[in-house]
Amino acid sequence: MDKTATKQSVILVTGMSGAGRSTALKVLEDLGYEAVDNLPLSLLASLVQPRPASGEAQRPLAIGVDIRTRDFGVESFIDELDRFTARDERVVRTLFLDCDDEVLRRRYSETRRRHPLAEDRPVPDGIRLERRLLERLRRRADAVIDTSAKTPWDLKEQISKRFSLADQPALAINVTSFSYRQGLPREADLVFDVRFLANPHYDPTLRPLSGEDPDVGAYIAADPDFAAFLDSVTALLAIFVPRTEQEGKSYLTIAVGCTGGRHRSVYIARRLVEWLENQGRRVHLHHRDMAGDGGGNML
Repeated sequence: MDKTATKQSVILVTGMSGAGRSTALKVLEDLGYEAVDNLPLSLLASLVQPRPASGEAQRPLAIGVDIRTRDFGVESFIDELDRFTARDERVVRTLFLDCDDEVLRRRYSETRRRHPLAEDRPVPDGIRLERRLLERLRRRADAVIDTSAKTPWDLKEQISKRFSLADQPALAINVTSFSYRQGLPREADLVFDVRFLANPHYDPTLRPLSGEDPDVGAYIAADPDFAAFLDSVTALLAIFVPRTEQEGKSYLTIAVGCTGGRHRSVYIARRLVEWLENQGRRVHLHHRDMAGDGGGNML
């Protein structure tokens, strides 16, 4: 029997308050995980039991832990995480949900809820303090999902693709296009700036279209530096992706940005997805800003 087939899958869901932790846990529960929220760190060890002597796989777990959890501390959380990952009987991954500060402030304003670290201070003060406290945990996470421009449905789609319990290749790759006007995607591992390429926005016939349209793609591909750029990027990915997989990472996010997030970044992202799929990789494509901004309520 394959030992990995009987390992218990455990996902620790954490991140910024208001970024969508409760929504993420509901999605994971729908995927077949047993979801537990606000579990005190002192009880983690009793919940995550060793594998039975029979060798049968235990039900996968999704555990929500954040600053509202009793006895929560970043250092103690990381110590517990290191202790669990050192054991061979389970696969433990950490999902960190992030969100732009202004979107978080708007979500708290809309729901009239108090930030757990703000007390009698303004909500932005609590958000800044929490971000500072959680920075190390964010860097330690296996996967980061930024919910700033995502609806609950978008979040469900991303979590489903990343944490499905079906047998899947080890490395899941997400390619996203974005607009620099809306800021960098927080979850990005690699960022490519394609604002130097010829911009279809200045052609009146192409402006209303997107990078998914063949005419826009032909316009961008006609740029004299396009071919060399694409060859350079794919040559880099040919080295970077396998080495990332060898390091044990389960997720890789590649972001491609241009000024408006509608033409050049969309087209290049599509071309990178096609190249990666030809390499036999499992890839998800997301155009963050092509159809306008988001930022649905995730509280």
